Amino acid sequence: MLLDLIKIFIPALLSFAIGIGITPVLTHYLYAHKMWKKKAGKIGLDGAETPLFNKLHETRETGTPRLGGVLIWVSATIAILGVYLLGLLFESSFFSKLDFLSRDQTWIPLSALLIGAVIGLIDDLFEIRGGGSYKAGGLSLRKRLFIVGTVGLLASFWFYYKLDVLTIGVPFYGELFIGWLIIPLFTLITIAVYSGGIIDGIDGLAGGIFAIMFGAYGAIAFFQNQINLSAFCATLLGGILAFLWFNIPPARFYMSETGSMALTLTLSIVAFMTDSLGGGEGLLVLLLVAFPLLITSLSAVIQMFSKRFLHRKVFLIAPLHHHFEALGWPSYKVTMRYWILSVIFALLGLILALAS
Repeated sequence: MLLDLIKIFIPALLSFAIGIGITPVLTHYLYAHKMWKKKAGKIGLDGAETPLFNKLHETRETGTPRLGGVLIWVSATIAILGVYLLGLLFESSFFSKLDFLSRDQTWIPLSALLIGAVIGLIDDLFEIRGGGSYKAGGLSLRKRLFIVGTVGLLASFWFYYKLDVLTIGVPFYGELFIGWLIIPLFTLITIAVYSGGIIDGIDGLAGGIFAIMFGAYGAIAFFQNQINLSAFCATLLGGILAFLWFNIPPARFYMSETGSMALTLTLSIVAFMTDSLGGGEGLLVLLLVAFPLLITSLSAVIQMFSKRFLHRKVFLIAPLHHHFEALGWPSYKVTMRYWILSVIFALLGLILALAS
């Protein structure tokens, strides 16, 4: 037990330390090359302008670099590979006992992290340079959803054909056989979780929520005795906390797509890894643990359909966290209350996962 805890916490602390250490270099590069949007503005899900949002955020959109999510996945990857290489160099030593890079538990989520990071990075570069399908730059939502769906589809084939995942865990019931339906289910959940990445937009909001979610799944994996996966989640948590240290208002940089796409793709993979593969119910528990992401995404969908078919708005601004800003809540109040709700829902998800 003690060795398992050390295996989890040392890489997490290492990832945090690496993140803090590389931030001055990253910050210098981002500001020196003016890696921010050249013009403030946002396009809604329906393709229309968002004047109220633009008014609230006109001073934040420019002058603060994007690409802050690089800090998260770079620091976590360096920590993971660093521990792995130390284990190879010093076989049968303490370092070899810390190594948690394994084919059965961590290769897939690490691959998802890096794939999402690279795709998101490309989108961010389009956004910064003003290219892409929207006036504000960047890949269109349709293109991003297609890319994420394709990644989810490929991952689902791996789970179905290679890992022989045919069931999902249902709390207080057990395993439910769904066979090939795991493929569309996996793909849809990947898209749904990614869509919640629009929660990025207020200083400290996304970083805090992602930290809580990966902390919860790290605990779930630990109690399933998936120690390597738990260490992976903890290492990613360390990178997120390093990012959050510099993203608390006033933000030094924003997470943007290279962070949110990497984290949402990885979260979906981890949820499936802690489901029937781990003898648990990690997938359905995701409804609670990722509730802030899901409700945020749902609010944007509700707003879009209401405007199109009812010709009226349900929220002053969508997604939901910007609605509270429009009501007059200070951004820090929105962020902290989201953090509180995230902790509550993460604990509920953890209780459900352990109780069943």
